[in-house]
Amino acid sequence: MSMDRMIRKKASREELSLRPAGGVLSRHGRLRRFLHYGGLVLIFASALVLAGFLRFADAVTTFTPPLDAKADAIVVLTGGYQRIDQAIELLRKGMGRRLLISGVHPTTTPAQIRRVTQSSPDLFECCVDVGYEAMDTIGNANETSRWIHDRGYSSVLVVTSNYHMPRSLMELRRIDPSTTFIPYPVVLSDLKTTAWYAEPNLLRTLLSEYGKTLVAYARGIIGWGVGEGLRSKSHLAKVE
Repeated sequence: MSMDRMIRKKASREELSLRPAGGVLSRHGRLRRFLHYGGLVLIFASALVLAGFLRFADAVTTFTPPLDAKADAIVVLTGGYQRIDQAIELLRKGMGRRLLISGVHPTTTPAQIRRVTQSSPDLFECCVDVGYEAMDTIGNANETSRWIHDRGYSSVLVVTSNYHMPRSLMELRRIDPSTTFIPYPVVLSDLKTTAWYAEPNLLRTLLSEYGKTLVAYARGIIGWGVGEGLRSKSHLAKVE
């Protein structure tokens, strides 16, 4: 073999050795496409979540109680005496025949609630029920549904804070679709400000509740069970 042919053959082999394998190029191309489209999906999903949060925040910060609210009964979901004060005031005005205070801590007595809210003993004795079983919003819905059906009500005013109202109604209507639930939001003065986005505590509250609302919505779609959210009878007996 001539020296010239040997040199050309060697150069050809070296050139081939420098070329990347087609499989490697193919894998790199697929990875780039995956990252590209994955990034687009992430951006789109983030935009949807942000738009949903802004809509949620606007709704809860502009919530107002209905002027002519009236139902068979009233339920208040605990989380502050301001809510209970509002519910008792509605009961006193005849907006409902009876009131359930749902989710009360087992160590809190009806007498303590009455004293703190400065309610009439007669009104409390005749028309107020205190529920100790609910531990969370799902528990509120289950406890409320049992109370409604035990007493034969078909429409109920729901009293809770404005930011908590969307998730509360979602859980109540999911568990008890046959009952008409009428929202009566307790509007916190802090949330009326137009600069809620500049207040870290308010923003954190809204973000937290929005996240919980999204989880509750997703749970309803996929049918993910999380229990009843109720204290057991044995637990309540031990506390007593």
